[in-house]
Amino acid sequence: MKLLILGGTEFVGRAVAEAALARGWDVTVFNRGRHAAPEGVTVRHGDRLAAGGLAALEDGEWDAVVDTWSAAPVAVRDAARLLAGRVRHYAYVSSASVYAFPPTQRISETAALVEGSPDDADADDYPRAKRGGELAAVEAFSDRALLVRAGLILGPYENIGRLPWWLTRIARGGPVLAPGPRDLALQYIDARDLAEWILDAVRDGRSGGYNLVSEPGHATMGELLESCVRVTGASAELRWTAPEDVLAAGIAPWTELPIWLPQGGPECEALYGGDVGKALAAGLRCRPVAETVADTWEWLRSIGGVAPLRPDRPAVGLPEEKEAAALG
Repeated sequence: MKLLILGGTEFVGRAVAEAALARGWDVTVFNRGRHAAPEGVTVRHGDRLAAGGLAALEDGEWDAVVDTWSAAPVAVRDAARLLAGRVRHYAYVSSASVYAFPPTQRISETAALVEGSPDDADADDYPRAKRGGELAAVEAFSDRALLVRAGLILGPYENIGRLPWWLTRIARGGPVLAPGPRDLALQYIDARDLAEWILDAVRDGRSGGYNLVSEPGHATMGELLESCVRVTGASAELRWTAPEDVLAAGIAPWTELPIWLPQGGPECEALYGGDVGKALAAGLRCRPVAETVADTWEWLRSIGGVAPLRPDRPAVGLPEEKEAAALG
């Protein structure tokens, strides 16, 4: 297989590149050149939002494209139009955020979607931008477009900072505010499992939308944080705290306490209760949470303990003084 990755150097794109190389595929990556590409790929450079920025893609043919773009939909539109006659299959890594909120049913691929436009040059509204990207892929590739609606993504190379924050906080030791309940069922996907599913899907010519995340309850909040304690070897004490007490302390779910959402709310239902039967039937397999945590810790230590962060995303994590006040 000849694969073109639009991106290919960070987090999901890098996971796709490494997985494809491991299969012996011929891999080309196209990006701005700000990050080193995996060894073994062919590199082409360009800026998708600049005039003439796609010039490096004006020649060449590939079996499939994987596009990880998450900003203005016009970039997906222009790349897809340029490649439509020279590529068999287009996989766009979208997001579960494209579903209308609050949900009126359990989120499956048939749930209501937000509005979006492939001609939108604005990236301020993330759900609309991702939906616009989907529409751009479908406009150019029709039934040759695969829409990968990923949920929460964790694993090595994470550049959002969620799991890295928990690992570094727990590695520091001492009492750790652990938001309850301990048995809160999580739903996420390791970037490497996402990558393997995408590669299988483009190989098999799958199209249309797929929710890509683990089954609900693949892991719990307790299993996640206890895995962090084990792999770091820290003398950390998880102090499980009731959700109402966390919220009463003025602590923001998801941002100050990454990954955690209060049980029973619409956000939790939407993010951790989605229907993934279609992806499971198409071969989705998810590794244990302990493996994701251990490999992320190993990667984090290999780069000096500080995870790279995307400049277009706010930092996550709970300030030390706010945690101390909440713990009393």
